[in-house]
Amino acid sequence: MAKLARDLMTPDPACCSPHTPLDEVAKLMAQNDCGEIPVVDVGGQVVGVVTDRDIVCRVVAEGKNPMAYSAETCMSQPVVTVRSDAPIDAVVTTMEKHQIRRVPVVDDHECCVGMISQADVAWSGRESEVAELVREVSRDTGRDSR
Repeated sequence: MAKLARDLMTPDPACCSPHTPLDEVAKLMAQNDCGEIPVVDVGGQVVGVVTDRDIVCRVVAEGKNPMAYSAETCMSQPVVTVRSDAPIDAVVTTMEKHQIRRVPVVDDHECCVGMISQADVAWSGRESEVAELVREVSRDTGRDSR
């Protein structure tokens, strides 16, 4: 039987609100050994994501103090998500299409229930599938990649 997103995802990821200060978002990344934190609204629905790169490129590199800004000031949106019942092939296709290294997993109510990273795919996928994912996500399109 084909694996689904729920089989590969890291469940119950650390999340933040749009109003969470960026230094707290960075601490969440360090505590959870991750490079992306989903931003959720009061209902738990994903409204954006903050990556370590977002903080560095959109705040620190511009000389701004991360403690003076919240997640919503640098989060990437609209956010790309996958459903927990999506087949892994569809997850990989989504990551390739949008050139993203991580993707939040949502339930039927669009609430964040997990995260899937390139590494998660690498640990479970066929070598050719993993190589294709890395190639496509890393492809230079002339735009800011996450």
